Amino acid sequence: MNPAKILLVDDEPDILEILEYNLRKEGYEVATAGNGEAGLKRAAEFEPDLIILDIMMPIMDGVEVCRQLRARKEFDKTIITFLTAREEDYSQIAALDTGGDDYITKPIRPRVFLSRVKALLRRNIREEEVAPKVIKLGDIEIDLEQVIVRRGEERIELAKKEFDLLTLLASKPGKVFSRDEIFNRVWGADVIVGNRTIDVHIRKLREKLGDHYIKTIKGIGYKYVF
Repeated sequence: MNPAKILLVDDEPDILEILEYNLRKEGYEVATAGNGEAGLKRAAEFEPDLIILDIMMPIMDGVEVCRQLRARKEFDKTIITFLTAREEDYSQIAALDTGGDDYITKPIRPRVFLSRVKALLRRNIREEEVAPKVIKLGDIEIDLEQVIVRRGEERIELAKKEFDLLTLLASKPGKVFSRDEIFNRVWGADVIVGNRTIDVHIRKLREKLGDHYIKTIKGIGYKYVF
């Protein structure tokens, strides 16, 4: 099996050097970048399995880098985790809301850092191995291969974007998906749609499924509940 490819993006050279040394010692293939803009370019070239982003960086911060990566389909399955020295809940929530998988707080202890990296990579392998063909949450069943939604014995007819939106929300029940993330992952970053597009599709889903499956998180986005 080829070694996992890890991209480190941080504006502090000392941190990059320490983390790169420890990762290479574990057998990983490592690339680095010193700011967010360079990190985006390096990600496209290197095609990493895991990207580790500092949140606070010049030119482009880690949250914006993550948002732009998640808008591109080639990074859908790439693991993204953040490094942050900040303890405020806001920075951590913002990082996860843009599509991050985890965060690691500074100061970094190499052994703990390596354990987190290994756990993230293992989790990704497990998810790929057991990727469901059907999502079943309570009485709602979403067949990803046949593009069919059922509630009990009832088949519910959904338009393509309605199905894509429901599948995204149901893929991680309880997770709050921001409006930007929904736009990027359902419609694509390059598609221009009206500001009310998501609201209209959410309304249609509620009409067809029932009001209680999708919850609005005011000022942020939506989540699937069951």
